Amino acid sequence: MNQNSSTTNAFFVQSIVSFGVALTASTISVIYLPVDGWIRAFLALALLYAVTSTFTLAKCVRDRQEAASVISRVDQARLDKFLAEHDLISRP
Repeated sequence: MNQNSSTTNAFFVQSIVSFGVALTASTISVIYLPVDGWIRAFLALALLYAVTSTFTLAKCVRDRQEAASVISRVDQARLDKFLAEHDLISRP
């Protein structure tokens, strides 16, 4: 089972645009919210924390997926080597 799960350029651009729109809308909402400056600062800090946490989570998920992919390829290579060494069909 060899899956090449690369994303298309359109999906990549859509993800960037979607992130930009969401971040811009959230930032504008915090700026124009009719509350005290301290509350606005708290909400801006919470938004910043959510964004940085999202990047960290995405990196962790990617790293785990890449590690699983490497382990899968190593296991497949070991199996191929074992089958090549113990080929019972071609032996007389």
